[in-house]
Amino acid sequence: MKDVLNKCECAKCDLRDLFFGHVTQDELNLVCSSKTEIDFRKGEQIIEAGKPIKSFIYLKSGLVKLFKPGVANKGQIIMIAKPFDFVSLLSVFSDSNYNYSVTAIEDSTTCHLDLDEVVSMIKTNGDFAMSIMKKMSRVSDLIILENLNIRKKNIHGRVAYILLFFADQIYDAEYFELPLSRREIAEFIGKTTENVIRTLSEFRKDGIIKIFGKSIEIVDKEKLKQVAEFG
Repeated sequence: MKDVLNKCECAKCDLRDLFFGHVTQDELNLVCSSKTEIDFRKGEQIIEAGKPIKSFIYLKSGLVKLFKPGVANKGQIIMIAKPFDFVSLLSVFSDSNYNYSVTAIEDSTTCHLDLDEVVSMIKTNGDFAMSIMKKMSRVSDLIILENLNIRKKNIHGRVAYILLFFADQIYDAEYFELPLSRREIAEFIGKTTENVIRTLSEFRKDGIIKIFGKSIEIVDKEKLKQVAEFG
């Protein structure tokens, strides 16, 4: 079950530096007082495609996937969001309903802000509006560039890229538990599940990685980087 918290200490509120650097103390207090934090277990759905957009949401802790649902449990992962990413930015100002779904791939906590209050501040605070536009642009650029970077590679390069993404950008470690299933990795990189399983097995046989169920140990990181770059 999800736990919902409404408490917020604005003197130490992470919204001040993370999000509201350009709002007044009164505006900060208003939004902070209505902020709601919700805990999600791994596998729980946070946002469902097609549902009305009612909140401005960012990820306080954990890891989530943004994806476009498909038929027969086949979808397309748009991006992996980490703490302090804004998981509602892609639809919040362009439509009244979400165009994608969000699911926790680790135990996660989201922070929900009243959308009407955020919109009101955008209309009356130019600096704040500009900061929101910059964040939206950065998210869009990241998705476009990452997808282009992945799809110019062959299957070995794509799988190597994903392993390095989790090792360097998410866990900062050579040993970690993959938060995605083989099927989800395939959805992320645009290949089949069989392709992913076979490639991981080849990396293991070549001594690049070790596999312990869902956990991965990168043994030869330089080799993996070469595969990711030139694959």
